[in-house]
Amino acid sequence: MGEELRSLMTETRNDRSKQIDVLDTLEILELINEEDQKVALAVQKVLPDIKVAVDFVSQSIIEGGRLIYVGAGTSGRLGVLDAVECPPTFSTPPELVQGLIAGGEKAFTKAVEGAEDREDLGEKDLREIHLTDQDTVIGIAASGRTPYVLGALKYARKVGAKAVALSCNKDALISRVADHAIEVIAGPEVLTGSTRMKAGTAQKMVLNMISTTAMIRLGKVYENLMVDVHISNYKLKKRAISIIQTITGLTENEAEELLQRANNEVKTAIFMHISGLDYSEAKELLERAKGHVREAIALSCPL
Repeated sequence: MGEELRSLMTETRNDRSKQIDVLDTLEILELINEEDQKVALAVQKVLPDIKVAVDFVSQSIIEGGRLIYVGAGTSGRLGVLDAVECPPTFSTPPELVQGLIAGGEKAFTKAVEGAEDREDLGEKDLREIHLTDQDTVIGIAASGRTPYVLGALKYARKVGAKAVALSCNKDALISRVADHAIEVIAGPEVLTGSTRMKAGTAQKMVLNMISTTAMIRLGKVYENLMVDVHISNYKLKKRAISIIQTITGLTENEAEELLQRANNEVKTAIFMHISGLDYSEAKELLERAKGHVREAIALSCPL
């Protein structure tokens, strides 16, 4: 391991875990848990930086752009994971939030040797999805130096897209080529260099915060309920009915009937009940309110 890599926080040895191999099972678990508790506090310190990323993403989507995660290995998998959860949670089209991983989709389950070491592949993958200046690209690399991510961020800035670097080291290389950087410093890993642990947890937390907060700002949530949930299976249908019941006070059968009249759209069903409007009228007002239920209610009940 070169001196440059050794100097990274994510590669530093953790003094607290140097004897982990002689601890009993419960002691190992306690140590890992104690270290994990440091992650949320590290994320807390960079909330202002995360806010900037959320603003970039929200504006991109409002203007017709997309959120694109780019990473390699664990970082890439976390980006893909967050992306694929957006359609069922918020009824977004699959192309709106995308996750690109070095080596392509097959790299999600099996490492593709050497793919992360080429900057040109990061650029190539963004070219293939026709990146535009309306998009936001978030490059994810625990080390902050992955060539694949560097290439992607450089290309994003070249085309005018917003480029955000997410890493777990100070003054990361990817931070230098981005419009904005988020550096979550959670400290050395329990297993030296195993960034699937604290660094991975930190990245997962940040990505969850970015996508969830952006979707809230875009009207995908009413109160704290997923009113844009996509009904694609029995469990999600039951959840949708439960959400309607929570807001409206209807019985299960009444909520299901309302959901059917609303073309299986939870948000529309709720607004139909609150406003007394039919489906087409409710949809029109929701569109005028840009999907925000509270704003639609205000429009339907002018003073």
